[in-house]
Amino acid sequence: MNFDFTEEQRAIRDLARDFAQNVIAPIAAEYDESGEFPLETVKQMGELGLMGIEVPEAYGGAGMDTLAYVLAMEEICKVDASHGTIMSVNNSLYCHGLLKFGTEEQKQKYLVPIATGQKIGAYSLTEPMSGSDAGTMRSRALRNEAGDFVINGRKSWVTSGPVADYITLFTVTNPDAEPKHKGISAFMIDADHPGFIRGKKEPKLGIRASATSEILYEDYVAPE
Repeated sequence: MNFDFTEEQRAIRDLARDFAQNVIAPIAAEYDESGEFPLETVKQMGELGLMGIEVPEAYGGAGMDTLAYVLAMEEICKVDASHGTIMSVNNSLYCHGLLKFGTEEQKQKYLVPIATGQKIGAYSLTEPMSGSDAGTMRSRALRNEAGDFVINGRKSWVTSGPVADYITLFTVTNPDAEPKHKGISAFMIDADHPGFIRGKKEPKLGIRASATSEILYEDYVAPE
């Protein structure tokens, strides 16, 4: 059995290594100190295919396998954990779920611009009163008379929350479900939509360029 990396895997590893050392390394300390989100380098990573490595090329990604993703991630994180965290959230938490469960319309609107680096994605599960215990979350998405979902609640520790354009949000749609996690649904959230409010930015001891914040939802209407 051959355990050597494929030519494609070596190529993405080398590309990530060169980018990390030549582009990220010179600015990493500056961005970590200031806490500014490195938007321009993240866009460049998207143009190189690093923000959607396992996303098919038809949706703007690199169309590679998991090992290729891991090799590229190692090279980025070796130089700067902030860029690595942003890359990880985009690839794993955001793109994977949408790719597997999203409709074609959702993929075109919410996946393509994220995988190409044109937009920033985020993933929102944790809440102030429940942490990451999904079964005890308090946010709600309940239907109005028109049949649309109206979302209310507060999410915390949202990676890329201060700058995200689109967010995968988990919230309760059936409070009476047993077990509790069966009553949770995922929504694709547009940050420009009324009812979306960016809360406080969290101060951190490190990985500061990977911005983290609260997100509040006040009567955010998500069409059926």
